[in-house]
This record gives sequence, structure tokens and C-alpha cells, in this order.
Amino acid sequence: MRESADGFPDTASRDVIFRLLTPARADTLAGRLPATAWHRQSAGNGAKGPRYYDWAWIHIGTGSHRHLLIRRNRSTGELAFYLCWSPTEVTLSELVRVAGARWSVEECFQAAKSQVGLDHYQVRNWTSWHRHITLAMLALAFLTALVADATPKPPADTYHFVRSRDPITLTVPEIRHLLAAVFNPPAVTAARLLHWSNWRRRHQATARRSHYRRRTASEPAG
Repeated sequence: MRESADGFPDTASRDVIFRLLTPARADTLAGRLPATAWHRQSAGNGAKGPRYYDWAWIHIGTGSHRHLLIRRNRSTGELAFYLCWSPTEVTLSELVRVAGARWSVEECFQAAKSQVGLDHYQVRNWTSWHRHITLAMLALAFLTALVADATPKPPADTYHFVRSRDPITLTVPEIRHLLAAVFNPPAVTAARLLHWSNWRRRHQATARRSHYRRRTASEPAG
């Protein structure tokens, strides 16, 4: 990864010992940090709104651009650690943004498993496995492209989802549900099918609005 000149954060165990002036465990270093070392930042929007955590970083002394990034859960105090390296000097916000991108990757795998059966196979050789995975990922790519085509440009207003009463945009599960109804028609009319789709998305929007309000209530407007 270093040869590609792209910075990267990688998760680290609390048991990892860093050699600064003296050896120290990652969780021990975190416990020694003063309150001013922690900064509240969002790792990006999740299913329930902005994912705010307290973050701190420590230069670990093994290179000019190597840091230990520490994430602290605001409710439980649980800690997570990331070993970070970058080819040039970066800000804490940039490292937080890259570390937060891991959630999107995990969501992608979860969608592939639950919507297109990525993990629904019983094979014993590479060729069979490769065929199944390829078809599953192709199906997910098709559904994702349909969702992207039907999704309007995201609003610039951070608090849009707190105030909006519009139904959520079409999702991969909803598109799959509608396609299944097209190819295997139920005993209802297309108008009723679309009515229930809109009903579901409006109720999902209500839940999302509630989560966003709770997540953003204690955060500064800026």
C-alpha cells in the first residue's frame, strides 16, 4: 500500500505495544491522554444519522507520518484503534474520514449477503465458488445501478433528513422487492404494490428522521 502512495488506516488491537520513548500498550496510551486531546467528529452518516465519536491521535515515533488513531464511543467509552500511515502530512479529520469509510465496505458485504445470496453456496472447488461470487456481485451491481439512477443528488444541508418528511429514496432491498413482484406477479394490482412501497419508505423516513434528530440534538450547528 505504501508503494501506491495512498495513506491508509488499519485497525489495531489494544494489546499492540508501541515503542515511543518507552514501550506502552495502546489502551494505556489512550488512558494517559488529557481531555483536550479528544475531538468530537463524525465518521460519516450511518443508517441512523451522523456517527459521532471522540477521536485522538498520537504520533508513534516510527516515521514522520505514522500515527495511532483512537476512537472512543461517546456512550460506552469503548475504544478502537487504527494504525495510520500517509505519504504526506494529513489532518485528523482526513484520517477520521478514511477510517469511517470502513462502514460503507461492511454495508456492501452485508447487502450482498442479504439481498443477492453472496454467502449462499455449497461448493468444493475454486471454479464453482468463482462463478457463484461473480453472479452474486453482478446482481448486486445491477441493483445498485438502478438505485443510483433513481436517487436524486444528495442535499447539501446537513440537517435535511431531520426536517424532511419525504419518503426515503429507493433502496436495494426495495428495488429487489419490486422486481420480484414484476417477474412473479402477486395477486394485487401494480398500483397497490407501489402504494405499499411508498408506505414502507415513508415509515422508514419517519424512523430515520427520529434517529437523525436524536444524533444531532447535542451537536453544534457548525
